[in-house]
Order: sequence, then C-alpha cells, then structure tokens
Amino acid sequence: MLKQKTHIRILIVKEVIGLKFSDIVMAVASIAVISALTGFPLELAFVSAGLGFELGTDIGVFLSFFLSALISGYIFAGKIWEARRETITKITVLTAALVMLITVMIPSGLAHWAIVAEEEFGAMFPGTSWTTLSNAERMSYEMINNGGFMFFVVAIELVLGFIGLYVGSMLRKPKKS
Repeated sequence: MLKQKTHIRILIVKEVIGLKFSDIVMAVASIAVISALTGFPLELAFVSAGLGFELGTDIGVFLSFFLSALISGYIFAGKIWEARRETITKITVLTAALVMLITVMIPSGLAHWAIVAEEEFGAMFPGTSWTTLSNAERMSYEMINNGGFMFFVVAIELVLGFIGLYVGSMLRKPKKS
C-alpha cells in the first residue's frame, strides 16, 4: 500500500513539472536578453516617432516585454507544451521577479528620480511645498511612488509575459517523437 501512494505522488509531481528548473531559468534568461536587445531600439523608434520621452519609452519597454516573451515561447515551445499553464506561469513569475528587482534598482541609478518625485508631488498637492515636509514624509512619499511604479511594471510584465509565452508556444507545435 505504501508503494502505491509513493507511486501516485511521483506521478502527480511528474505531470505538474513540465520543465526542469534549469530550463525555466534558461527561458527567463532568454527573455531578459531578448528584452535588453529589443528594448532600446523600440524605445528609440517610439520616441523618434513623436510620442515623447515618457510615452515612447513606456510603449517601447512594454512592447519589448511582450516580444521577448513571444520569442521565448516560440523557442521553448516543445518544453512548454508538456505542461503549458504551469510552465508558462513559472516562467512568467520568475521573469516578473527579475523585472521587480530591476525596477527597484532604477531609482538608485537615475540621478533625477528624486527631482521627478518632487515635481509629481507638487502637481498632486498644489500649494504644499516639498521643502516643508520632513525627511520621513519625503521618504514615505518616494517609497509609495516607487511601490506604485513597481506594481505597474510588474503587473504589465505578468500579463504581457503570460500572453506572449502562450502565443509564442502556440506558433510552433512540438515535434512528435
């Protein structure tokens, strides 16, 4: 009786896990590299097309998220096909975690982040001076600002990543062995 339970448990685990962890890491790394290679040209194209720095950059980044997931879904279609939903979810969540880490680092890498936060605060609360706030209040506002930015970017990555991987895996049916 004990062997049957063990056998059933192994069977369930085998069905749920379509990819090895190393395959999932490779898919996420592929998404990151493809996104890095497509992001800048797309951002440049949309900014040059007259959409402006903010909108052009946002559209370029989000389109890069989708295209990188689409291409990776196509590349890893054979492995994704085995347990599609679970595999796509694992790849998308790990990619979103990577995007979250990058998003957390953006404010520290941009010299004007605090200045932009100050301008946004002034636009949200006219008549309130940034200089009258305590350091704790400024830090709290910037943390909320960063949290909102991270939430937005990660949410977009989850949606576009899942759709891109799903569609990309559908574009190439796995070969029958």
